[in-house]
Amino acid sequence: MADYGIGAADGISRLSLDEGRRQPPSSRPDVHSAGIVAVDITQKFDRAVKTLQPGELVKDGFFTLFDSVAALEIMDTKMDSGCVLPGEEFEVLYDVSRPLLPEEVLGIMDQLICHEMSWHLGYPLAQTIFTSVYVDALLMPEPGSIEQAYFVRNNNHDANGHPMLEVLRAYCLGMLKACAYVNERIKAEHFYEEEDFVPNTYNRTLLTGIPSDAIQDVIIHAVELVLTLKGSSISDDVAHALISRLDLRSVFLTATESPQYMKEPLKARESWDKAVKILSQIKSTNPLGTAVDDAFSNKLQRKLASTMPPRPIVQLKFDDAFGHLSRLFKDGSEVIGVLEYTDSQCLQTFVSTFQSKKPQPMVYIRTLLQTFLFNEMEILGSMSIRQLLDDDLSIITLPSHQLLDRSNDEIEATHDPRFTMSQQMELFRQRAAQPFLDIFRTACQNRCRVRRTLCHLIRDWENLQVDAESIDEHLQIRTKEQPFMQRSSHGLNPIEMYSLPLSSWTYLYKLRQMEVIVQLGFELEVYQTDELVGMYWYLNYLAKSRLHHVERIKTFLVRRTSQVRSQALDLSAEEQLQRSLTYMRLSMLDAAVTWELSDALSCVYTVLHRFGLVKAPPRPYSNDELRYDLRMKPFACIGLPTLPAFEEFTAGITQPDLTTAELLQYAEQAVTGAKRGSEALTKFSARESFSVGSHERWMVTAKGVLKSCIATGVAISTLRKALQRTEGHEHAALEVSVSVPTPDKAYHEWWIVPRIVPQLATESDTGL
Repeated sequence: MADYGIGAADGISRLSLDEGRRQPPSSRPDVHSAGIVAVDITQKFDRAVKTLQPGELVKDGFFTLFDSVAALEIMDTKMDSGCVLPGEEFEVLYDVSRPLLPEEVLGIMDQLICHEMSWHLGYPLAQTIFTSVYVDALLMPEPGSIEQAYFVRNNNHDANGHPMLEVLRAYCLGMLKACAYVNERIKAEHFYEEEDFVPNTYNRTLLTGIPSDAIQDVIIHAVELVLTLKGSSISDDVAHALISRLDLRSVFLTATESPQYMKEPLKARESWDKAVKILSQIKSTNPLGTAVDDAFSNKLQRKLASTMPPRPIVQLKFDDAFGHLSRLFKDGSEVIGVLEYTDSQCLQTFVSTFQSKKPQPMVYIRTLLQTFLFNEMEILGSMSIRQLLDDDLSIITLPSHQLLDRSNDEIEATHDPRFTMSQQMELFRQRAAQPFLDIFRTACQNRCRVRRTLCHLIRDWENLQVDAESIDEHLQIRTKEQPFMQRSSHGLNPIEMYSLPLSSWTYLYKLRQMEVIVQLGFELEVYQTDELVGMYWYLNYLAKSRLHHVERIKTFLVRRTSQVRSQALDLSAEEQLQRSLTYMRLSMLDAAVTWELSDALSCVYTVLHRFGLVKAPPRPYSNDELRYDLRMKPFACIGLPTLPAFEEFTAGITQPDLTTAELLQYAEQAVTGAKRGSEALTKFSARESFSVGSHERWMVTAKGVLKSCIATGVAISTLRKALQRTEGHEHAALEVSVSVPTPDKAYHEWWIVPRIVPQLATESDTGL
């Protein structure tokens, strides 16, 4: 009945049945059973169908959608895990008690490494580790203690006494226990199921009831067993290979318990570093193993509590799996560095540079980072959210300021200005804490989710800015702040300016996140080639706003510094003021580089559009204004900076008032400024760049931007030379070929510099 329309409509249609009648009649089923009497109902069914009108449905009220889908699944090899083909055995005919050669145990271990890494990459256990007959034997039935965790139960010591089976058992126990810790850690943090990771254990426990100390003892005993057999029944090379894999299981099991050592970074990193040292031994000894394909079967999926249809085993090559394993341990050792806190900006740099690594750290490492950052509402296991937030405010807008003085909390007299300061600052912290922490939590997601989440997060910052402005007005009165008199651009009366520290801090973060949303669009290839000109123009617009805002913040910082230094100043206050000025220098330089490089690239793409070297693909159901609305949708809710009108956007990317030569000259000046700024950034120390603990990664990014500036300069120079060759020839085409690289082929994922190559001269051009 699968062809007769049963399914989505929960019934049978006349039209579907008419189509089914045109098929050749099937033969009567050959059923031989004393309990079944087969009756041919073809003619009766045919007469019943004739009474239906085309499109009319017949539905049994008790025949549900679930029943119809189940009916389709039965005896379908693609849908029914219990379907057994003729001549096929239902059970896996593999004897887990059979003696194994040392080379076979080595091969099974390496196959399990491949399956374990496949699981870390996001494939379910049903297609990876749970396809092992040895793993199935250990987990079913569930062992209540380490004494019951054997391949063969019922106290069959003869079957379990083979030395190689004991070694394999120790390896499997260590692997499963580590997987249990990994699974629980990931489920405890924020991740996206089916997108990042599949935590489903199909009603298996992964040895959660057995303590890790007992499993470590089994691994130690297995290592001792291999050493006693070394040189006799096991060759030296194979023995070393087996021991290295057992050591791997031991140190990885210890490493998965690293969150409990958050206050001891050296101890937390120790196991990860040991695992990294073992890797070379594992890779070099892989050829010694013998694969045992029969020890893995997708038939084991029939035993799992799952509603999913059967799926094939994920076959990951050992070299690929080893690469992922190496990256897992190196990233695990590197992520421990986040526990060494310097200041809030260094922490943000660490998280952002670590999460932007290519390839991105696996989901387990990303959730481990979340644990270090947010476990039990403590930052890095020792700091409160207030400490982190106040530290950040002291860097950006409130260095050595009375608003952050902890002694204000002790004031109980309501008429005292310090009481109001304490109350208003606490109100701001309560409203700012969640958006501020969401910056860190968002950065721990996969790159696509980072951009998507930021599009929602900037709305929270927009609302926070409104609240911050109101709080600033109250604090401005209580602190008796004197305004800064700035000359008007029109030469009229000077304008009063107040520092507005809380709203300035909020606005700066909002601008930075808006820039990151646009820049991640380049990295994730959200924009098509013809849209790059517009998005770089908008990035230039945002960076210009950020630079002007940082300059405003710096104006008040310099003013405050001169005021405070004229008084008696302690060393701590001096350090905070100097730290803030250093941060302003970094922020201004970073914003200026972003402004000028995006400006130069926008001009380059404008020239390419003018000469038809970059063309838009056919879009029969779209136009430029609709695509503009789509790209600017995340920013439509933002009040400041205001969203440019479509007409302003169009004029910005077409530059109708500038000739191509003028446009290229302007682009050359912009990229020269960006190059100088990038060169200055690459000379910053770890403290100057606020990248203590991640300076090496930060420097790679800075050098990538510098290379992008150089490549942009080369592209502009090539275009100018090609343009000069067309002088005197009206409507002449530029003799260049253009290719736009993908982000992974660019010097930096956020700067897509077109590669422009002069075309070879033809015979007519050379006079031949």
